[in-house]
Amino acid sequence: MKFVMSTSFSSVAHLTKLAPVADTHGWHAMSFSDHVANPQEISTPYPYTEDGSRRWPPFTDWPDPWVMIGALATITERLRFTNNIFVLPMRNPFLVAKAISTAAIVSNNRITPAIGVGWSADEFALMDADFRTRGKRTDEILEILRLLWTGELVEYQGKYYQFDALEMNPAPEEYIPIWIGGISEPAMRRAARLGDGWVTDLQPSDEIIESIDSINQWRREYGRENEPYEVMATPSDAWDVDGYRRLEDAGVTHILTMPWPFYHGETDDLDQKIDAVKRYSDDIISKFE
Repeated sequence: MKFVMSTSFSSVAHLTKLAPVADTHGWHAMSFSDHVANPQEISTPYPYTEDGSRRWPPFTDWPDPWVMIGALATITERLRFTNNIFVLPMRNPFLVAKAISTAAIVSNNRITPAIGVGWSADEFALMDADFRTRGKRTDEILEILRLLWTGELVEYQGKYYQFDALEMNPAPEEYIPIWIGGISEPAMRRAARLGDGWVTDLQPSDEIIESIDSINQWRREYGRENEPYEVMATPSDAWDVDGYRRLEDAGVTHILTMPWPFYHGETDDLDQKIDAVKRYSDDIISKFE
């Protein structure tokens, strides 16, 4: 089992202090959530709370994930970087391919993009992106990324995206695994069909295990059952070694967690966060090494 630190809702100024500590205390990766802008009022209910309200207060920091990853890669040596989740279809695929491939090179291949289709119609409108076609466009963008990352002359003629022969460089030096997040059936089928891994939401362990079973069945249907596959989970009811062992036995490879609430509550005090990063490593991560 590997452990990934969630940086959601954290002050950007803290991240350059936390990353080197995680790098030297057994953490596998750091993860970044994604919002470009937060409208004061939303027309699309947030799908992961019972009342449709957002989980974060106004004026929360949301750094650009790939700018942040590029910066932190220069002050760490082992720590990997991922997302929970990067909203792929509200972006231009060429700009995404360029940002991720640059981050791969700067970090010496320490990235695992984790993408989703998004939930906020308001944010899509701000980005001039079609919300209704986001799932189908995600499928095409994933194909386009793989083509562009070859660094060779490529072309593409899809329903939503078309381009004649071109090349994009610098190209990544290694294969970039892509995880796909989402708990709807279309999202999990996409993860089984096109992803190198799946990312859960904040869910009970039983739901996570049931979803893994479904994804594995779909992977068999797609002929992908023998390919490497990873699962990053955020269990809502497992916080100790035994709970994580149960998930590991079911196929979870990574736990995404925020360590400071376990020791200091919902703090934004940097010293308390650093203390929690170290203590969680001693209390939990060391048991899986």
